[in-house]
Amino acid sequence: MTYWEIFLAFFIPGIVGYGGGPATIPLIEYEVVHRYGWMNVEEFGEVLALGNALPGPIATKMAGYIGFVEGGVLGAFVGVFATVAPSLILMIVLLSILFKFKDSPKVKLLSSIVRPTIAVLLGLMTFRFIETSYFDNGVLQTGLLVAASYYLLEKRKVHPAFVILGSLIYGALFLAP
Repeated sequence: MTYWEIFLAFFIPGIVGYGGGPATIPLIEYEVVHRYGWMNVEEFGEVLALGNALPGPIATKMAGYIGFVEGGVLGAFVGVFATVAPSLILMIVLLSILFKFKDSPKVKLLSSIVRPTIAVLLGLMTFRFIETSYFDNGVLQTGLLVAASYYLLEKRKVHPAFVILGSLIYGALFLAP
């Protein structure tokens, strides 16, 4: 049963998560945190941060890690396969149809509607992470991390992996219980 749940937890977001890895993250969070209760929001945030710091697609890294924690090596394989399977199926079945209608106004309209939806989902997830950080670490620590991250990413153009790594080190040194 655990392997089936791991499969569903990553297959469903892969099917409905139009837009790639970032679009599926809030859906994976729902499955992992709220539906199955395998981890809380803070733990999910740490897995997300770790996944962002490593090269490669975020959803497969998260699926591999969470699948491994819940079901060992086979669980990791099931999680990664479930993440990749929807893309494989849809690419094989729908690629020729999409290519045929790529200039259709309806296809362009669909894309223009989906992009803001993804932005809202990512914004809500960010708000939840900031809210969790605020209640767990206080306004000073949260504000410092947000301001430093903004400065490094937007003003200094530091690569996000280094900002995440720096935040992890800061958290380990100053926020660990």
